[in-house]
Parts: sequence; structure tokens; C-alpha cells
Amino acid sequence: MTDKTDEQQDAVDAVKAQLRKEAHARRRALSTAFRKEAAKAAAETFIAAVPVPYGQIISIYWAIRDELDCRPLLTHFMDDGHQVCLPVVMGQDQPLDMRLWSPTDPLVPSGFNTLAPPATAQSVVPDIVVTPLLGFDPSGTRLGYGGGYYDRSLASWPQKPLLVGYAFGVQEFDHLPRDTHDVPLDMVVTENGVRRFSGD
Repeated sequence: MTDKTDEQQDAVDAVKAQLRKEAHARRRALSTAFRKEAAKAAAETFIAAVPVPYGQIISIYWAIRDELDCRPLLTHFMDDGHQVCLPVVMGQDQPLDMRLWSPTDPLVPSGFNTLAPPATAQSVVPDIVVTPLLGFDPSGTRLGYGGGYYDRSLASWPQKPLLVGYAFGVQEFDHLPRDTHDVPLDMVVTENGVRRFSGD
């Protein structure tokens, strides 16, 4: 795949910006009751469909704003004795710091009004990454928030983890533009079930 010209890239960026607005609107329209049931259903689907062997580290985000709530999923893996880490934003243009979290450790305020383990927590490279997103399509393209944090993190790690999108079903689009640096999802879990992608 050849690099896009500046004009082509500007056009792609404009399309993505419009898609982000639409994705935000779709999520905002969901009721509180639906969100609660969707979080429970998505967690049950993930637990049944995505193997997480003991000894592997799973990264789970702390949901903000109107993202699909990860707490049912987080609680399950913590209670089951798995190694869980949470992402921490270290600064613009930097990869995420993935910090191990145990049930006895406090969570402290982090960037973007989220919570994270303290700076004293161990930094790790996860084997499985549960990632938030604004949109996804049938080919596994992920529409993020535009900060590039997950893409930079994936590029900085010695090996690619299993990348699992976590979202509401309404966040699916027919097609999303994919840049050369955009890492496709291996699968996505919603309240409707799990979708696996071929990676093409």
C-alpha cells in the first residue's frame, strides 16, 4: 500500500471526523437500562468466547463517558485470579503504559477523566488487549478517538497481542477507512455476540 498524498490524507481524516461524530451520537442515544444489560451480555459473551489462559496478562480499559462498561468483565477476571492491567496515558505522541492492577491496589485519577493504577504499579506488555472504540466494520477496522495511543502502543511492543474490540452493536459501520498505521482487530465483542476477523 502506497502512502497517501496530503490531500488524500486530509480527505480520509475528514471522513473519519464525520464518522466519529455519528458514532458518538449512536452511543449517546442508548438508554441507561440498555447500557446496563448490554454490559452484562457483552461480559458473558467475552468470558464464553475468548480464552484467557492463566499466566497471560489481559488489558481492560476503565470506561469513560458513554463507552460500554467494562466493570462486569474486569470484576470477573480479577475475581478469577487473572493478571489484569489498565492503560495509562503518559502524554501526547507516547504509547500507553500498561500497569498491573490487583484488587487491593488503589486506583488514581488519570488522563481523560479515567482511573488507573498508581505509578508504583508494575508496567507490563499484555497478551490480550480489550480496546475501546468508536466504530468497527465487517473487516475488523477500528475507528478510535484519533489520538493514536493504541496504535503507538502496539507498534512499540515486541509482539502483537490478541486485539479485541469491546463495543455496543450500534457502533458497527458498513465500511471504515483504514490508514497504513491502523492495526485491525482480531475480533470484536458486543452485546449481540462475538465477531472474528481474518486480518486481511
